[in-house]
Amino acid sequence: MAASMSMSAAHFTDKMSDEHAGLMDRVYRHQRHLYDFTRKYYLFGRDGLIRDLRLAPSERLIEIGCGTARNLIAIAQAQPKARLFGLDASAAMLETAERHIRRAGLSHRITLAQGLAEQLSPAAFGQEGFENALFSYSLSMIPDWRGALVAAHAALMPQGRLHIVDFGDLAGLPPAARRLLEAWLARFHVTPRTELLAEIEGHAREGDRLRLLPGRYAFTFCEQQM
Repeated sequence: MAASMSMSAAHFTDKMSDEHAGLMDRVYRHQRHLYDFTRKYYLFGRDGLIRDLRLAPSERLIEIGCGTARNLIAIAQAQPKARLFGLDASAAMLETAERHIRRAGLSHRITLAQGLAEQLSPAAFGQEGFENALFSYSLSMIPDWRGALVAAHAALMPQGRLHIVDFGDLAGLPPAARRLLEAWLARFHVTPRTELLAEIEGHAREGDRLRLLPGRYAFTFCEQQM
């Protein structure tokens, strides 16, 4: 693991943490090399969310479940003065992310750490908090997704913003297409969080931004801390 990651990485000793990190390494040990190419065909909404980000100079954004750093690199290129951070459970994914970041010449702008979403700590990055937290198709892979959201909210500064793009409840898809998609996603330990979308729709406040993709296939959401 690169030195920049090992210096800031969170280390976990509990059994559940080790098991989930190991699972992610097994799932992505080989997939990570083709991940960005294959996922562009069904992880919709990511680029629209990135285009809609309006980060002030020196604002900090952490992506929770950053994977190959595809999104962080795109954000860094679009927001040249933002300070960016990435957390992921998989050491294998972070190796690929670090390589992509170096290739893009952005090692001085993006800091990575290994850890579970529900154990997110700004201190692991030498920060007191973040102005923005992003989940991009990661909540559907995090077993304790509610705990991950709690940790993200706790890591945000006052008036900070939470950004989510993920699978919706798929309710508008033809039944056969929905079953096929759910079976495909299950192969990669992905479970659309239908409860999350229902809660967002039921409790979104004025000023929050929710956009549903056709068929309720996916959604993007931005919520500002009170």
